[in-house]
Amino acid sequence: MNEKLDQFNVRILQALQRDGSLSQKDLGEQVHLSPNACWHRIQSLKKRGVIVGQTVRLDRRKLDLGLVVFVMLRTRHHSGDWLRAFRTHVATIPEVIDFFRIGGDYDYLLKVVTRDMESYDGVYQRLIAGVELDSVTSYFAMEAIEEHRPLPIRSQTA
Repeated sequence: MNEKLDQFNVRILQALQRDGSLSQKDLGEQVHLSPNACWHRIQSLKKRGVIVGQTVRLDRRKLDLGLVVFVMLRTRHHSGDWLRAFRTHVATIPEVIDFFRIGGDYDYLLKVVTRDMESYDGVYQRLIAGVELDSVTSYFAMEAIEEHRPLPIRSQTA
């Protein structure tokens, strides 16, 4: 179900995507609502499932996680059982931070974040050991131009 968002909810979500640690007072000042009104709106957005959690963004380079790899996978298997086994297997690999089923020449796209080429090879070995894959193609990011961009939400009411 698509959520209809008014301009205040959009401003709240945009502000929280930029900085989830804002106090209710600071958030209210940014979106021109009282802290109490912000709190009630946030609780409603959580209850409706629009806000699904709160996390902290980390600088991966300062944590010695300098290598980003986009892994394109192709398979000949498309059964429900294979897909469940594949999803379960990929979930055991913590370096896979994003995982998509896609259309086009490939079936799946994984975003892997790890230290270096040697540690990526370990991820690759674990990945191919768990399920049968037709092909694995890796693309190595040379520079992160934009990472962790906020979702492009807009008001849906007049």
